[in-house]
Amino acid sequence: MAAVRIAAISAEPLDLDAHLRAVDDTTAGAVTTFVGRVRDHDPDAAAAVVALEYSAHPDAEAALRRIAESAVGSSGALVAVSHRIGRLEVGDAAVVIAVAAAHRAQAFDVCRAIIETIKTELPVWKRQVEADGTATWLGLGG
Repeated sequence: MAAVRIAAISAEPLDLDAHLRAVDDTTAGAVTTFVGRVRDHDPDAAAAVVALEYSAHPDAEAALRRIAESAVGSSGALVAVSHRIGRLEVGDAAVVIAVAAAHRAQAFDVCRAIIETIKTELPVWKRQVEADGTATWLGLGG
């Protein structure tokens, strides 16, 4: 079975439990998760953040799969990763990652590599909406 069990761009709310089930394996002694959520502030925002609006390039899902596969490398880790698109309110999950591996260091390393690469390489953009009506487009990866 493939190491990358889920690599999805979704307009639907993300389900952490589904990601955990996807990487469930008796060979895994460690499972790490990461949930990136919409927060109510940003250091560059003049007012409170009320929403993020994510949009993705049509090739974003393929890019997400490549990011996950690259992070797994030869580690033997299993990965489930999704990025949400559309309008997300404060508290909504924008990114969910679950990584299962034989050992905790592998699981943490793969999970960190995925989120850091998403931030710099995934063709997803966000529009940050503030309470005063200001909206700002921000760069790659959410």
